[in-house]
Amino acid sequence: MDGFELLAHPVRLRVIHAMRGGQELTTADLCLRIPDVSKATVYRHVDLLAAGGVLEVAGERRVRGAVERRYRLHRERAAIDADTAASLSREDHRRAFATSLAVLAAEYDAYLRRDEADPVDDQVGYRQHAVWLSPEELRETIEGMRGAIAPHMANEPADGRTQYLLSPILFPIAAPPADPGAVEPPAPGG
Repeated sequence: MDGFELLAHPVRLRVIHAMRGGQELTTADLCLRIPDVSKATVYRHVDLLAAGGVLEVAGERRVRGAVERRYRLHRERAAIDADTAASLSREDHRRAFATSLAVLAAEYDAYLRRDEADPVDDQVGYRQHAVWLSPEELRETIEGMRGAIAPHMANEPADGRTQYLLSPILFPIAAPPADPGAVEPPAPGG
């Protein structure tokens, strides 16, 4: 299974999200983190991720006669590289995007099912903004978001920290106007 096929699956993406931040989890721990997916399915996808090198064994111990493995994420293998992304067809990109949306919806639903979920107190956000950007402004925006997020990617679980799923999604929704001067400003109050 190639890297794209390995990562383009909703359950495997949810396992990867759960493992981020330097966590070492057993498959049983992952089952608790992803309770809406059957244990057999979680075990199967953990095995696939381990075989593909996305998860690595951090330790083992005997539990009731069986070997329990703790896994950690191999971060470099848990992402699609630029060359692979460039080689994907539009249908591959469509499938990857649909998978990402399905994971986002499943993770949000799992959050809302928790007794302590409080979207206002937890500062949950799902705003969308349509902005006109030149190619340079787009690069600056992406670099700014990376600059805000990247320093926190290696944060590990600690007292007072909550793990958040940040999902920046960028894509053009309109082509540049043929004549920028022809674009009419919005009407007042519109």
